Amino acid sequence: MKVAVVSDLHSNRAALEAVFAHVRAEGIGRIVCLGDVIGYGPDPEYCVDLVRGHAEWCLLGNHDEALFGGAEDFNPHARAAIEFTRERMMPHWYSSGERKARWEWLRVLEKERSEGRFLFVHGSPRDPVREYVLSTDGFLNPEKMRDIFAHFGPHEVALAGHTHQPGMHDEDLHFHGLDGQRTATMALPRGRRFFVNVGSVGQPRDGDNRACYAVLEDEAVTWHRVPYDYRSTMERIRQTGVLPEVLARRLEIGK
Repeated sequence: MKVAVVSDLHSNRAALEAVFAHVRAEGIGRIVCLGDVIGYGPDPEYCVDLVRGHAEWCLLGNHDEALFGGAEDFNPHARAAIEFTRERMMPHWYSSGERKARWEWLRVLEKERSEGRFLFVHGSPRDPVREYVLSTDGFLNPEKMRDIFAHFGPHEVALAGHTHQPGMHDEDLHFHGLDGQRTATMALPRGRRFFVNVGSVGQPRDGDNRACYAVLEDEAVTWHRVPYDYRSTMERIRQTGVLPEVLARRLEIGK
């Protein structure tokens, strides 16, 4: 296995293009997506089309789900972005076939996938779409982490996104982060269990504004940080006249 795993693209065209270019330069032929293709950013249609065209499959993220089930439990900034996206993407009877196809593609995204020893979700094995597994849960909420590991079923490695915090929990509940590295590789030896967060392409939140994705192999995972023109996305957010300013500012600081 050698597959690029992307997540939390959040309608950030510049970041997604940079990551896909990096994947091609690395010679990786497979791409999968753990969800949240839309939300927060200014280019939902483009990101949906790019994932539809290049990813082998894509899972349902909580922002994707909110297009159809509502965003009442989202913070005001995230809710405003969902409303912006729904207004742009929801088809009407007179809409083009392409607009209807994008909407239907998002509507039927599945919640989890498995391949061999690997389980793929957006949130966690307990709640594939909405549960956050934080980098601090191993020592602040160890019972939560133990129960998450108990929900792995027959799998040894679970991969998720959702928190936008790249790194890995081992079964001793220790979290191993990237510590600002451009590239970081961690072993996934057989017979042990790991919870891997692949990070966020479109809205990093670990203090590093570079886009992040992971390359999964049989017994290792490698994260890559990819610089991109975040200022262009900031400007496009402002040009909408609808998306909150905070969604632009946070791209610069990676928070």
